[in-house]
Parts: sequence; structure tokens; C-alpha cells
Amino acid sequence: MCILLSGSVALAQKDKQLSEKRIREVMHAAYEKYRNTTGGANASYIPYLADIDPKLYGIAICTADGQVYEVGDTKFEFGIESISKVFVLALAMRDRGAKAIEDSIGVNATGMPFNSVMAVELNPRRAVNPLVNAGAMATNSFIPAASSAEKWTKIDDIIAKFAGRRLSVIEQLYASETATNQHNRAIAWLLYSYGRFYGDISESVDLYTRACSYGSHTRDLAIMAGTLANNGVNPVTKEAVIDEALCPKILATMMTEGFYDSTGGWVYHTGLPGKSGVGGGIIAIVPGKLAIAAFSPPLDHAGNSVKALKTLEYIVEELRLNLLDARK
Repeated sequence: MCILLSGSVALAQKDKQLSEKRIREVMHAAYEKYRNTTGGANASYIPYLADIDPKLYGIAICTADGQVYEVGDTKFEFGIESISKVFVLALAMRDRGAKAIEDSIGVNATGMPFNSVMAVELNPRRAVNPLVNAGAMATNSFIPAASSAEKWTKIDDIIAKFAGRRLSVIEQLYASETATNQHNRAIAWLLYSYGRFYGDISESVDLYTRACSYGSHTRDLAIMAGTLANNGVNPVTKEAVIDEALCPKILATMMTEGFYDSTGGWVYHTGLPGKSGVGGGIIAIVPGKLAIAAFSPPLDHAGNSVKALKTLEYIVEELRLNLLDARK
């Protein structure tokens, strides 16, 4: 009884730190602390991303009760990139089930870069993770649909429900990605040769590329991540998007592979599920409480936004959001 009481007191004290005033205070402090941070470089292998203003910077926080706080360039539309993998995975889990994803795609961390061929070759089962390129393309191929158009409609609809508004593909980014995705196509063919790809290769790679080319605001990402923090219910629109039982599975996948070969360092510092994208966005989720999104284009060696990473680590530390930290 004493242990339970102590735990309850600790949780209550942590919750007190999540007042609106405190959230705003820490968010603005993070913005001022890192707004002039330099380092990293825009993704150069995708021409569209290389040309984005590297000084852009925004932070948004969405609480489980639907409050959204933001500062900086939160209305700038940037490429969602690999963050879309989380929500396409949610669709595949909804339609196929979590066990089928585990068996047919894989859920373990690869410990390798996001576009690694060796991640496939060195795994005896040729299993990958839905949040690396190989696994994301396989996940896309695994979504049941009678046609490419039907599958895209499913993707577009679930993304809209997560965001609370319909997002648009940035056509220039889509064209840029399509012109440079030869490596992804090669990975898809490799998976196909091992019987780990479940649909038409050209179609699946194209839909994967298109989903990565969605334009999103930092605010959108906070709400999308906030839906996972709120057990699958969009905290702003109040619409149930996915079954709450799927959320722990999705968050666990983010915990193991959300930042590719630097995921261990992310979890070491934050203790949270998160996901990055080479467009400069990062999301982090505190189940039952809130989600944080930050955006800044310059990336580190692993493809994670330098400034957004520092920002989220600071906010997590200041608000005591680390799930692995039981201190009062």
C-alpha cells in the first residue's frame, strides 16, 4: 500500500508540472535556447529538401485533452517524409492486425541506417521494421485493397483523420523523390525475391513515395502524434481513428526504430517513443498526456533534425516526461 501511495504521489507531482503555464514556459524557453543553433545540413540527396530555408524552426505541443500550443514557424508546410510511416503502419495494423504485422513485416530494430540493404540481408527471416524504408514499403504492399487508387484513398483518409484536416502532397517534392528513389526500388525487389513483399512493386514504391511527400505543418504533426497519445482518438476533433489496443504496438515500434541507427541514443535521453523525418520534423509521444513536434531542416549524420532533436530533449527533461524516470 505504501509503495502504491508513493507512486501515486509521484505521478500527481509530475502531472502538476503539465499546467498550461508550465508547458508554454518550457516551450518558449526551448525556442529561445535553440533558435540560433547551427549545425547539420539539409538533405542534399532530395533536391526539393536541399532548397528549404535552413533557418525555419517551429515547435508545437498537443495535449490529450486537445489543447495545442505553438511557437515559431509552425504554419510552414514541409515534407512529412518518414514520419508518415507511423500512420501508414497504423492503417496496416487496423486492416491486417498487429500480429500479422509482426509475422509478415517484422518489428525488431535493425540497428542500421534507414535505407540499409544489409538490414534485409543479415536477418535470417528477412524481416525488417515498418519504420525503415524496406519495412515501410513492405507495409504499404501489405495493405489490402482492390486497386492502387483504393489503397491511396485509404492512406489519404487515415492521414486526414490523424491530422484533423486533409493534407496535400507537395507535387514538387513527390517529383523530386520519384526521380531519386532507385535505391528504394532495389530494396523492394530484394524483399520480393525473398517472399517478403506483398503487392505490385512499382505501385507500392510509388504510394510509399507519395505518402512521404505529404506537406504538413508542425501543428499537424503534434495533433497526429497527439492522437496516438490519446489512445487513437484525435484530441482536437474527438474522432476515433484507430482501436486503442493498437496504440501500444505502434508506440513500441517507434521506441525501437523511430530514429534508425541512433534510436538508442534518443531513448537513452528521453525514454519516449518518437519518429524523425528527413524533412526536418520530429515527433515524441507521452502516452495519455501529450505529444510534441518540432521542425528544423538541417540534419545530423543519421537523418535527424539537429535543432528539433535538441528541442525535444530539452522539453522532455524540463517537463519530466521521460517514461523511464520514476523520480518525484
